[in-house]
Amino acid sequence: MYSTSLFTFLTIAFAGLLALAAESDGQQGLRSTIAPVEDKIIHLTVDLPVTPQRAFAYFTDNKLLETWLAPVAQVETKVGGRFELFWEPAVRENNSTIGCRITAIESGQFLSFQWRSPRQFKSFANNADPLTHVVVFFVQEGKGTRVNLVHSGWRSSAEWEEARKWQEQAWSAAFSDLQRRASL
Repeated sequence: MYSTSLFTFLTIAFAGLLALAAESDGQQGLRSTIAPVEDKIIHLTVDLPVTPQRAFAYFTDNKLLETWLAPVAQVETKVGGRFELFWEPAVRENNSTIGCRITAIESGQFLSFQWRSPRQFKSFANNADPLTHVVVFFVQEGKGTRVNLVHSGWRSSAEWEEARKWQEQAWSAAFSDLQRRASL
């Protein structure tokens, strides 16, 4: 596992660089000028009208996750804890993040975890070593929170690019649902 203090420093530094790069090129979302568009990384942001702690809970509390991301969630909020989401609970091996683990966590600040792809990309993406990886940062913005997501580990073949594009659309739709849910 990662050293918590070193990993904290590196992930916060990376998020800061991405935010500065986005500001310098006038983009609203996170897109690094350090790594070009073809960097095979998904960068998304969403602004929520809640505290960073509440935004963090939307990613770590099973009941809250089940309101916007997946029908069934089994998350253990500790390094090495499960980060398992099930879109087809009756067939847990398909369309799930079964076996994924939290790799770093700091309550109300950031969360990182492994990620598995859905059924159509399972044959290559879910057997990759390492799996793709998600880091989520929670930054106080006025009375709300900016949630920054970086999903990395995408390879460069055509099938991987198809999987990355699919996942980027899925995250975008999920973030729309999260924004609606957090605004209720």
